[in-house]
Amino acid sequence: MELIYIILIGIAAGFLAGWLMKGKGFGWIINLLLGIAGSLIGGWLFGILGISLGSGILGTLITATIGAVVLIFIVNFFKKK
Repeated sequence: MELIYIILIGIAAGFLAGWLMKGKGFGWIINLLLGIAGSLIGGWLFGILGISLGSGILGTLITATIGAVVLIFIVNFFKKK
């Protein structure tokens, strides 16, 4: 059940990250996949830094969205046109 929760939060985070990056994303499907990976990265990164944005859906969504934005930024940095 926790895996489904992570996937749903990741999908929402990918959507929000694509919207926040305004044109720097990769399309909605890839942004959603990056959101799922970003939710894992955000949780890991915030855990290492000792940062907690609270418990519950909102805190998890914010953490996952920040992770997805960071991941999209890193991928854009290495992507050359």
